[in-house]
Amino acid sequence: MNHIISKLLIYGDMPKDSILMELSDICEKLENKSESTDVLTTRVLCQIKRILKVATDYGFDENLWHNYLTYILITDENPFTITCEKLGAGDGSVNIFAKNDFKAFMELFNYDFTDIEKALGINCFSVLSQYKSIVKPELMYNKNVSEKVISLSRKLEKAKDENEFFDIITGFYRDYGVGIFGLNKAFRIADNNSLGQMEDGHTIGNIKFYAINNMDRVMLDDLIGYEIQKKKLVENTEAFVEGRKANNVLLFGDSGTGKSTSIKAIVNQYYDRGLRLIEIYKHQFKELSNVIATIKNRNYKFIIYMDDLSFEEFEIEYKFLKAVIEGGVETKPENILIYATSNRRHLIKETWNDRNDVEISNGMHKSDTMEEKLSLVNRFGVTISYEKPSQKEYFDIVIGLAKKAGLTISEEELKAEANKWELSHGGISGRTAQQFINYLLGTR
Repeated sequence: MNHIISKLLIYGDMPKDSILMELSDICEKLENKSESTDVLTTRVLCQIKRILKVATDYGFDENLWHNYLTYILITDENPFTITCEKLGAGDGSVNIFAKNDFKAFMELFNYDFTDIEKALGINCFSVLSQYKSIVKPELMYNKNVSEKVISLSRKLEKAKDENEFFDIITGFYRDYGVGIFGLNKAFRIADNNSLGQMEDGHTIGNIKFYAINNMDRVMLDDLIGYEIQKKKLVENTEAFVEGRKANNVLLFGDSGTGKSTSIKAIVNQYYDRGLRLIEIYKHQFKELSNVIATIKNRNYKFIIYMDDLSFEEFEIEYKFLKAVIEGGVETKPENILIYATSNRRHLIKETWNDRNDVEISNGMHKSDTMEEKLSLVNRFGVTISYEKPSQKEYFDIVIGLAKKAGLTISEEELKAEANKWELSHGGISGRTAQQFINYLLGTR
């Protein structure tokens, strides 16, 4: 195996402690007899355990060795894979080096572990080649990754030569991209003080991203009512993913009315068209410029998502946000928009003290403090209001959710029980309606 891996050029820059490089070193030590079989056996089993962990995390099945190699190929971000993601494979000279690498990967796909197993008295590689997962698909957080890896692995297994292997893998890069952004739809970033503590993240540039694998699979149709609001959001997002001009969006209004749900649904709806979401918290706004610099040249459309955005009068983080949206020297890239939700129309808490610097000129009242605070909202080109539903709209939401959930209860009974529920559970809202339906599903 070490002789095969030594041939890799484009994909050869793997960490020394990666599974593949560790196995390569084990094979070399076994060949040279420079370590005892007991030590080598322990080392092999350690790497098998790591493969099993990856397989469990992502729900891999069938041939775990092939799944692992496929996972390497679609997560290795290098100049060749990034170029394929953005422009396709083309006919450049680099393709010659890529095909040499793919020829080596075909050898790894077909690698015979028999001699290693005999020398060390193990059979774990044979088990990995015919693995049956006990993880149920419906319980997998990483189902999206699993389906892609297993499907691509099956295709690569059947490749006749490196040319066909090349066409299959570069076609995947073109259709889905490469790395963490190609496999997932939503992400968070690590705090600077926790970069070394997060094991599942993926470092790109100076930022460590990690995927949000358990995001709600809600769709816009699941949000009953708010048709005008959803239409505005869809129109703006549609223009964005199609490469036309689009605006930053602020969804504001009463709590529990579906603001966050709408954005999650938008990402689910447009994921297949290259839309990705990165959730940023208020205390991370200092990292916004670095995040944008990291993703601006990728072949995806990114929504930077800020949930429940608001600022107290002593908080100055909003100034970082203002600078990033429009005020900086560098123009915001065309593949990035900011979508935010807030219960406050103006985002920043106003006080009577803000009016202390009011100047009267020609009958006009002007406050620099108030103007500065309101200028943040003005940098969102689209503002969408989500108001608390009326009693009738609340009942319509309850009835619609009950039908989707398959509850066979008369509308009159639903209304009566829903009315009792909202009186003791926070008042009328879409969230209250969903909580009421959850209650019914849990008791019937």
